[in-house]
Amino acid sequence: MPGAGDAHHGVLAYVGCMLIAEDLLLLLYDDESGRPITGSPGLDYALAGAVLIELTMLGKLDIAGQGEAVKRGRLKVLDASPTGDAILDARLAVVASKPGRRPKDQIGKLSKKLRDQLLARLAERGVLAADRGKVLGLFPVTRWPAKDARHEAQVRTAIGSVLKLGITPDERGCALIALVSALNVVPKVITDAVDKKALKRRAKEIADSDWAADAVKKAVAEMQAAIIATLAATTATAGASGS
Repeated sequence: MPGAGDAHHGVLAYVGCMLIAEDLLLLLYDDESGRPITGSPGLDYALAGAVLIELTMLGKLDIAGQGEAVKRGRLKVLDASPTGDAILDARLAVVASKPGRRPKDQIGKLSKKLRDQLLARLAERGVLAADRGKVLGLFPVTRWPAKDARHEAQVRTAIGSVLKLGITPDERGCALIALVSALNVVPKVITDAVDKKALKRRAKEIADSDWAADAVKKAVAEMQAAIIATLAATTATAGASGS
């Protein structure tokens, strides 16, 4: 008899519809205010991590193992040919130009202008609205409230089903949940859960699980570790400069 996971198999399969980074960005922006629910640089690093995970899923990149030409844990290029997506291809070219680097050493460079490009593209598609204004009547600022939240609602509902009901996620769902978990914003993404500690614990279990294919699992784990390590380094630097 099919279980709950079987009945919802593929519930998080969005391939061909949105990039993982686009889904993540929608989850990390408030629909009404158009503001991010988490700060920089964490959000930007997570978006870069999402791009690297997507390129791994597409068979373009992998994380080197023991005994390979590239050092263990470093990024290796399997296929540098274009994916057909301008945002992915620009980042693939960056990695291909200097292969063999650790994921955490690439995240900063890959995150440059990435958020702006994703926001602009989502606005062009009519998913977000570009609400331009000024703070204190002087400083220009752009908010990005939802214009058509149907896709985001599907993503959020699917993730909520995984975290609250125990539905088994697919690779994309696992990647999204792991990235949100690395940013420590799971309760901000799924706001209707009664037990927020259980929600965060379930997200971490998924991030550490073997539900994804081996190459993708390694990429998810490396991206999560890279985001946390990069944020820790940034915080330490900021603390030192402020002391």
